[in-house]
Amino acid sequence: MKIAFLGLGKMGSPMAARLMHAGHTLTVWNRSADRAQPLVCAGATRATSPAQAVADADAVLTMLFDDAANEDVLLGTKAEPSSAVLDAMQPGALHIAFSTISVALSQRLTVEHARRGQKYVAAPVFGRPNVAEEGRLWIAAAGADEAVTMARPLLQPLSRGISVIGKEPSQAHALKLGGNFLISAMIHSLGEAFVYAEKQGIDPAVFLETVNNALFQSPFYAAYGNIMLNPPREPGATISLGAKDLRLLREAASARQTRLSLADALAEIFTEAQQVGLADEDWAVGQYRMAQQRGAIRRQL
Repeated sequence: MKIAFLGLGKMGSPMAARLMHAGHTLTVWNRSADRAQPLVCAGATRATSPAQAVADADAVLTMLFDDAANEDVLLGTKAEPSSAVLDAMQPGALHIAFSTISVALSQRLTVEHARRGQKYVAAPVFGRPNVAEEGRLWIAAAGADEAVTMARPLLQPLSRGISVIGKEPSQAHALKLGGNFLISAMIHSLGEAFVYAEKQGIDPAVFLETVNNALFQSPFYAAYGNIMLNPPREPGATISLGAKDLRLLREAASARQTRLSLADALAEIFTEAQQVGLADEDWAVGQYRMAQQRGAIRRQL
């Protein structure tokens, strides 16, 4: 299948590489052109613009940072409306949106694709860059049956499993935001538990191993706990990214007249973390440091 892959960051690059290894023909684009070079050396074609990349593609796959980047690339800017990817795509072509975006934007993209006779599948992914490299992401997909069927051969090389959420693409993006909320909640509870354990003279690593084996038996708890206690050299995801996703969750909840008190409390922590210079810190490590700082402040009080 002829694929255009737009967005070659920490997640997009390994995902695009796996699709090439699966035998697909790739045209790639990234705002910073140097990010495309390893894929070009491996046989991909580099496009000079997103519109050029998608002009004759059977499927367009996007892994862009946020709503603003997606709107700019997919719908075009006011200054350059002719650059819109959706206008350059062929009728009948498929768009798979891997990015974590707002429910509202996903709903808008559903309308825009339908107006142009294009297929649209939302397929946000769960997993860090190392998981993407291994092709072991978990994908939450949603869209019309025909579109999801067309997307499956492109999702399978990337994943260890695919959950079909529903026929409305925005449902997959809503689920992704809910999942990321649970990650933040888990990290927060682990962080405070580690602070508590340490003040009781218990090694946080011993606490994690014992409690996880006794209660959760979760590789996920073990992996995130290990990241928190042994910070990686390069962040897999940042505090600023976590803050963005939490904001989108609260916006989606508010649109359905729903209040999430824990999400409100976590939003304050993310705001404080960014104010004290942790915006680019690893998501899990940054939240743990906030738990440590807040624990110290309470002791002083």
